[in-house]
Amino acid sequence: MSDDQNGNAYWKANLRIIIWSLIIWAIVSFGFGILLRPMLAGISVGGTDLGFWFAQQGSILVFLGLIFFYAWRMNKLDAEHGVNEQ
Repeated sequence: MSDDQNGNAYWKANLRIIIWSLIIWAIVSFGFGILLRPMLAGISVGGTDLGFWFAQQGSILVFLGLIFFYAWRMNKLDAEHGVNEQ
């Protein structure tokens, strides 16, 4: 595989990870925290309803989880394409 093809494959995989991470974060923060909040209002978590929890805490925790996932996955991707830091 040429350097050009390897670089294109690397950035295509990188963009795929970024896009899916943003989709997950949008679903959790906007979907669960705003759009689905009335449906989640009947479920209690820590003294408040689940929709409020997602809006205030859940989306932040998912975002932090996505940061760690992205770092882990990019380290694997870097190693697969030979651009890792050693």
